[in-house]
Amino acid sequence: MDTLQKARAEIDRIDAQMAALFEARMAEAAEIAAWKRENGRPVRDPAREAQLLAENAARIEDPALRPYYEAFLRQLTGLSRDYQTELLRPDGPERLRVRSAQGAYPLLLRRGLLRELGTLLPGDRKVFLVTDDGVPAEYTEAVALGCRCAGRFVLPRGEAHKTPDALTALLSAMLEAELRRGDCVVAVGGGVVGDLAGFAAASYMRGIDFYNLPTTVLSQVDSSIGGKTAINLDGVKNIVGAFWQPKKVLIDPDTLKTLPARQYSNGLAEAIKMACTSDAALFALLEQNDPADVIDEVILGSLRIKKAVVERDETEAGPRKLLNFGHTIGHGIESTGALLHGECVGLGMLPMSSAAVRARLLPVLKKAGLPTAVSFDRETVWDAMRHDKKAAAGAMDIVTVDEIGAGRIEHVTMEELRRRF
Repeated sequence: MDTLQKARAEIDRIDAQMAALFEARMAEAAEIAAWKRENGRPVRDPAREAQLLAENAARIEDPALRPYYEAFLRQLTGLSRDYQTELLRPDGPERLRVRSAQGAYPLLLRRGLLRELGTLLPGDRKVFLVTDDGVPAEYTEAVALGCRCAGRFVLPRGEAHKTPDALTALLSAMLEAELRRGDCVVAVGGGVVGDLAGFAAASYMRGIDFYNLPTTVLSQVDSSIGGKTAINLDGVKNIVGAFWQPKKVLIDPDTLKTLPARQYSNGLAEAIKMACTSDAALFALLEQNDPADVIDEVILGSLRIKKAVVERDETEAGPRKLLNFGHTIGHGIESTGALLHGECVGLGMLPMSSAAVRARLLPVLKKAGLPTAVSFDRETVWDAMRHDKKAAAGAMDIVTVDEIGAGRIEHVTMEELRRRF
């Protein structure tokens, strides 16, 4: 046997040993995955991975081989994480892929997703978390455990805090954390958090990556995709902002368990809105069931509608305006500060619906826990509607629904709108 044959035979023997050792290693990884499931721990453990890399690389005596072995260890660790993630996945995620001019991005919907964030968020760069004081700390802790957390910005909860001052404070915190263009922002919370974090990501260094982990019904069914980010200015809602698409949207309906009942209802308004304009079957599902019993289906159905609309019209030049059903009057009512966004949207849908649609819509709104009537100062609301960013040259596009599942966009004068109002 010549030298080449001997070397190949020895490699074959070592490869056989390595195969057996790999199988044994993954069996132990399965045991670890089971423990993580039982204890609610994330798949990724950055500190443990760094320790293993350092200790094992030091065992290689040949300095020339050490970088190759480190690369091998990183790949092996990644395979172990992937394997654990598959074992922890109950039925596999619902996956959607949203296409945009800034690039396609995935949306994953699955219960228990928070436990898997280590494999779903970037682990090789700094991650800056943005949340509000109404989001349970355990959610942001789960994110921090699975990534290189560079800092955390906690916003006071509520639409009133989506302001230029809050944006400036967030950008300053990102700068203090020394984020670079290769780092990213992760929003953990509802629509206000997503709007502010997304706009900050779009603005910082002319744009860094943004990941969205929505934790409210409202953000899960609607605002988490589409790339609309903004803040309010001088009492005008969402008047300053940018279209900035997330790199990934991760939705865990288990986060809704801690949501107050009013906030739960608040989010359902957006799902009802999309069912009214675009999906009679989804509306029937809401009619025939307690929404909480079918919430996973409601979230997925709503997101499919939103995805289809925003892919056709990313910057709201045409068909995307269909998503504004209920918002024209709703934003005006919201400006009074008396009600939540979804509550206002629900009220705003009623004047834009035919009598037949209202007859079906009213009981669905009531079942969802949403108001169907409210007292307000009409002139204050009308003034806010006139200053809405959708108004131009004395006219506005509105969305009406004469038949469930078949919304349409109408261009009306402000006088015609006032008659409806």
